[in-house]
Amino acid sequence: MDMIKKSLVMVTVFAMALSTSVLVAGDTETDEQEAVESEIMESEVVEPAAVVGEPAELVEQEEEIAAEVAAGEAPKGREIAAGACAGCHNPDGNSIIPTFPSLAGQHPEYLLKQLIDFKADEGGTAARQSDAMTPMVAALSDEDMEDLVAFYAEQEATPGQTTGSEDLLAIGRVLYHGGNIENGVPACASCHGPTGKGIPPHYPALAGQHAPYTLTQLDLFNKGERTNDNGVMQQVLTRMSGTEKRAVSEYIQGLR
Repeated sequence: MDMIKKSLVMVTVFAMALSTSVLVAGDTETDEQEAVESEIMESEVVEPAAVVGEPAELVEQEEEIAAEVAAGEAPKGREIAAGACAGCHNPDGNSIIPTFPSLAGQHPEYLLKQLIDFKADEGGTAARQSDAMTPMVAALSDEDMEDLVAFYAEQEATPGQTTGSEDLLAIGRVLYHGGNIENGVPACASCHGPTGKGIPPHYPALAGQHAPYTLTQLDLFNKGERTNDNGVMQQVLTRMSGTEKRAVSEYIQGLR
């Protein structure tokens, strides 16, 4: 609790840097607060460093993924999802197990890249390591993966619910919409959108995602054990405290 209070004090200077269009379960604001938030948002939000272009191989990969996504057939993907994937992610992609991500409504480009990264080339290692997923995708063909992501992208995501304490959610709200000026942490909303809808193909939708799963991924990025994002997330997370990571994970779960 002392750590939480300390973090709250640290971010007080921009604690109202929120997007007034965001709706979070159980959260209400007065007109006066919204006016203050709007004013501070214009000057206090920490933006991520500008990206001056992408390596040619990444651009080529994105173009290939876009073409593959267009070829996916959702009805075929439904059959695959109901079999191999349903145990962890539920038949419609709305996982009820907090340690497994919900996939419903996720951008197909992002999902396909993750499946490709989970799949190890013959004699090689996967770009994204997972004891659970690597063996699952090993049996999937390219067409299977294209169909699978087409199906999940069409599903409606179940809204998440906040479960953390009010103090923790307050920290998460500030970090997500305003970042941390003192430590140079950019606002999560800059890449993932004010309502957590993401920006395809690079940035996934986060709204409603299970807090335990999100926190696990943040830790993996921070430790350098997940590296399939061109180093973007690790640069951010090395500046965040453990409390901040827990707080933003809890806040994301309540975004809708």
